[in-house]
Amino acid sequence: MLHPSYADLINVVNSGVEPGEQPVVQSRYSIVLASAKRARQLIEEADPLSGDAGKKPLSEAIQEIYDGRVKIIGDLEEEEESPAASDEKKEE
Repeated sequence: MLHPSYADLINVVNSGVEPGEQPVVQSRYSIVLASAKRARQLIEEADPLSGDAGKKPLSEAIQEIYDGRVKIIGDLEEEEESPAASDEKKEE
């Protein structure tokens, strides 16, 4: 069994969302994608945010998400923050 559970991870990630707003993570699939992306970053020698170098990359990624050390950004926020995305919209 996965510890923390998917439900726990979803609750932690969505804990900062104001009532009435759309949650950042709505499914297990989103958690899996975010965890896999962070694990790939750790494999590519990105500095882990904890000092435990003995953990497997996926386990470390899940723990970082659960502890709130890594923020998951939704698709809409990512587009707003990306200057290239705003330039493309202007050209259309």
